[in-house]
Amino acid sequence: MIRTPQIRPFLWFDGSAREAMQYYCEVFPDSRIDRIDEYPAAELDEHFEGMSGKIINGEFTLAGQPFGCLDGGPYFTFNESISFVVACADQAEIDYYWERLSAVPESEQCGWCKDRFGVSWQIVPAHMERLMKTPAQVQAMMKQKKIVIAELEALA
Repeated sequence: MIRTPQIRPFLWFDGSAREAMQYYCEVFPDSRIDRIDEYPAAELDEHFEGMSGKIINGEFTLAGQPFGCLDGGPYFTFNESISFVVACADQAEIDYYWERLSAVPESEQCGWCKDRFGVSWQIVPAHMERLMKTPAQVQAMMKQKKIVIAELEALA
């Protein structure tokens, strides 16, 4: 019998994995750093050169969802093709997460933002589908950066 696997997002940072884990755990409730493994001695492998004190395997939980991460260097970076959706109960939650996660104003559109580590987030109402029923709502949402629920509800 095949067991149901746990799917865990894994993030590659360029030296800021520890800082990112700490920050995200401050932002999201029900969050914690579960484990930090630092790189072994540089003499063991050429890939470990200059990585002393950096994270080779970090495990943390955000809002009950397990994540993994490492400090892998500058070889790969985040882009908007991968994002994490934060389904918010109301405007106060949207405002809370937007204030803490949006750090790159030029990346903001339709509820999408990028944090200071380059990770993309979608900060949206949990009932977004109800706010996208009319052409006027869709057009208004496309002009918003942070989603403003009242503006979309007024166009229903």
